[in-house]
Amino acid sequence: MEPSIQPTAAIPPGIERTTVVNLCRHIGATVRVSGFVETIRDHRRMQFVVLRDRTGSAQLVHEKGRNVLIAECIATLTPGSAISAVGRVVAAEAVKLGAIELVVDAIEVHSLAEAPLPIAIDSALEKQIDWRQLSLRWPNQFLIFAVQTTLEHAMREFWQKEAFVEIHSPKLMGTFSESGAEAFEVKYFHDRSAYLAQSPQFYKQMAMAAGFERVFEIGPAFRAEPSFTSRHETEFTSVDMEVSWIDSHEDVMRLEERWLTHSLAAVAARHGAEIERLLGVEIKVPTIPFPRLTFAEARSLLHSAEAPLAKEDDLDPESERRASAHIAAEYGHEFVFITEYPASSRAFYHMRHDDRPGLTKASISFGRDWR
Repeated sequence: MEPSIQPTAAIPPGIERTTVVNLCRHIGATVRVSGFVETIRDHRRMQFVVLRDRTGSAQLVHEKGRNVLIAECIATLTPGSAISAVGRVVAAEAVKLGAIELVVDAIEVHSLAEAPLPIAIDSALEKQIDWRQLSLRWPNQFLIFAVQTTLEHAMREFWQKEAFVEIHSPKLMGTFSESGAEAFEVKYFHDRSAYLAQSPQFYKQMAMAAGFERVFEIGPAFRAEPSFTSRHETEFTSVDMEVSWIDSHEDVMRLEERWLTHSLAAVAARHGAEIERLLGVEIKVPTIPFPRLTFAEARSLLHSAEAPLAKEDDLDPESERRASAHIAAEYGHEFVFITEYPASSRAFYHMRHDDRPGLTKASISFGRDWR
């Protein structure tokens, strides 16, 4: 959006910016805030502006008779405009936004937004994506990235405590990571081809052979899968870990339980209330151990004449959802491990039971609303 000419009541120098979340620490002090205008209420005697930064929203208040230039500036504001304001923080019990407000002494418009804005919070998804720099300003959208930051930090914290080493594997490869049918081929200089990495699996296994013993990576992966579902994405962030010197798949499941519990506990502690308020989702920290079902037990539980399984040797997405619902009802738990999948549905490298070669030691974990 092209800014138009804006009136300005210049901000005095030497006043450091304070974020909205910290205003409560400065009652009685003069501070500077910066952010986007949410709403403006311009009454006969008083003017109110709700300003939002990345930490929250605060109310600015100005009595029109105090300063004509400030009054004119506020009168021209539009939702979405970028502004800074200096003023005194005062307690105001009637104000819903933290029971405080900022009495404006100076204000500056950095960019005046066109009115009306091209999107609203109920705009269609395609239109929101077209104006992504605006839709990302909404608190529920920003929260997703804040949660992602906390989650990744918690994962790395767990891995470091468990003596894992972080790797950064190449994303341009000379051959396929997995199936060639699902690889993106790209031109590599003038006479060669390369492929976007489908996973870091090859490099994780190299690290195991090199004696690293425990590695992890959070990085991009690419798969040329034409399926248009929430379970198939052409570009996504892959979270991988690999361990050596284990006795069985039980070691891996116990590690995954502790990793998920630690990570979700960090998210719940920092964002739980906000997630429930803005997204309507309650973050439940899972208890250990997670419930476990063998594939045979899951099949017996799910298969019926009214709802037969789509496959004899595997679970489709609908079956996984049904299994998750059963575990939630039976155990009050949002996660489950399904173990001992038939070898006929698993890749050749899945370890088999010595005494039951038709069954693998593979285990798959999933949870309600997670897959």
